[in-house]
Order: sequence, then C-alpha cells, then structure tokens
Amino acid sequence: MDIAATLNEIAALSIKDRIFLVQAIWDSIAAEQAYPDLTEAQQHELDSRIDSYESDPDNVLTWQDIKASVKKHT
Repeated sequence: MDIAATLNEIAALSIKDRIFLVQAIWDSIAAEQAYPDLTEAQQHELDSRIDSYESDPDNVLTWQDIKASVKKHT
C-alpha cells in the first residue's frame, strides 16, 4: 500500500467524509482493543490524576462547567 497516495486521496475528500473515515478507523482500532502502550510519563500522569480523584472525588467539573469556561475565555 502506498501511504502517500492514500493520504492524497483522503485529502481530496470532503471534511464530512474525512471525519467519517477517522471515526471508522478509530472504531476498527477500538474493536481490536489494540491500544498503544503508555509512555512512563503518561502512566505517571494517569496515576496522579486517579490518585487526585480518589482523594477528593467531589473536586470535579461537569461537562457543562467546562463548556461554559471555554466559551467565557474565547
């Protein structure tokens, strides 16, 4: 397979079709449960966030809070 040629064909698609393609690719990866290994830094960050949540589970933001904050700062 010529990846460069495939990427050129993908670039010619509409944005809607490219988004659909990305979603389909991601779904196929998820279906195989083939996730890349985390780096040591990523694993450390994930562990830190889990520890933080477990020590204070009430210290969270809702999705609505996050959206409102983003909209306020844009």
